[in-house]
Amino acid sequence: MLVPILKQGTYLIATVQAAMSDADAQQLQDDLMERVSRYRAQGIIVDVTAIDVMDSYAARSLQTIAHMTRLRGADTVIVGLQPEVAFTMVQLGLAFDDIHTSLDLEDGLAFLDRQAELRRRQGTTDGSR
Repeated sequence: MLVPILKQGTYLIATVQAAMSDADAQQLQDDLMERVSRYRAQGIIVDVTAIDVMDSYAARSLQTIAHMTRLRGADTVIVGLQPEVAFTMVQLGLAFDDIHTSLDLEDGLAFLDRQAELRRRQGTTDGSR
């Protein structure tokens, strides 16, 4: 399953449309890293609204994506975690403690806009922190 990745200004939006296999998660990671470099993206949104089951590998892959893109100067926000998925993740001890999450795409875009404004005010528009 190929995850579509759209470019919206300086942001990339990846919309996961079904449960990801391990290979799908790895492909998403590779595709996002390539496009962060190509487009010099400052923000990534991974929309998981359509996922009703998330295993530990997929959760770790999302964490890895967020950490790798942060090292490349882009903020990542995971949006659309379903209540059942969040509950199961907590029960399994999987958490996105150091990863930004938002309720939906609109909130995710607002978060990235706030982060971009904060960087501008700090004078670090090149992504360094």
